[in-house]
Amino acid sequence: MKNKVYFISVGDFDDLESIKTKFGRLLEESNILDFLKADETVAVKMHFGEEGNTGYVKPEYVRLVCDSIKAKQAKPVLTDTNTLYKGERTVSATHILLARKHGFTEEIAAAPIVIAEDSLDVKVESKFLKAAQIAPFFRTVDAIVGIAHFKGHLMTGFGGALKNIGMGCASREGKLLQHCDLAPFVKTEKCTACGACIQVCPVDAISMKNEAAFVNKQKCIGCASCIAACPEMAIDLDWESGAPVIQERMIDHARAVLQGKEKKMAFINFAIKITKECDCLAKDDPRICPDVGIFASKDPVALDKATLDVIIKACGKDVFQEAHPKRDGLKHLFYASRMGLGGIEYELINLSY
Repeated sequence: MKNKVYFISVGDFDDLESIKTKFGRLLEESNILDFLKADETVAVKMHFGEEGNTGYVKPEYVRLVCDSIKAKQAKPVLTDTNTLYKGERTVSATHILLARKHGFTEEIAAAPIVIAEDSLDVKVESKFLKAAQIAPFFRTVDAIVGIAHFKGHLMTGFGGALKNIGMGCASREGKLLQHCDLAPFVKTEKCTACGACIQVCPVDAISMKNEAAFVNKQKCIGCASCIAACPEMAIDLDWESGAPVIQERMIDHARAVLQGKEKKMAFINFAIKITKECDCLAKDDPRICPDVGIFASKDPVALDKATLDVIIKACGKDVFQEAHPKRDGLKHLFYASRMGLGGIEYELINLSY
């Protein structure tokens, strides 16, 4: 049986109030939150947008989800994890400040923020990973509602519901595990030998060598604490080294997050201000195609496939393949389907008429 994906169109000239009205109708008619019960804690998985970015899903739209959750007498919590790269979202304190700056306050979005930290080792049966590393918060909540901005991505071609969960709920260790097998390396020309990385390394894998930090790859456990600690951004990764398997590893992490919540999850994709790169890009990335609309489903695979198909049809071409010719985003959709996260085939219910 094909899973249902609900869709309502949004045009380039629709204003915030018009989009809120449409989104409210989508939530009401799709009834995708019907599984919620009183007193349940619901992780509303967000991306709050990096400093300077404007593509993230607006807090005014997120409030409609939070209000719907509260109408079920459940408790919404807006949440995300910290990043590998250096920026405002690297550590929780500045991550929360940035989220509030972008309007994700309890007054506007109607829910508190929790930045999920720490790491939990979850076994997965995969030829790509023995275990996934996720933030334990996502295993403790009663339900998960993913709200994603559908856009391009340098490593996965595009990102939607599955990337929001698989990469977005991974701990820093999990993100590193997805991106590459290698330990971080030091850009010696940037290193000032301040020792901040040595202080945070939990296994003493970093030392000074020739007046610069040096990472012992045999000792490194891939926690990426040094990347966050370096004030000069002198510690980096070979991001391309994980390209052949990053999509499968991302899906393995999504599996680890969603285990046991098969009937306690829902997903929403905003195909609005569709950009070449993800919302981690610290600038106002321009559109690569017109606005399309908002999609909702309990099946993240069907949701991402339907969103992709409608965008391609609207644009008359695959804008993501054009933007990232080395990547095939369908790779992670088909792998997710094989791993039991959902179905490629779907029934699209268009509420635009």
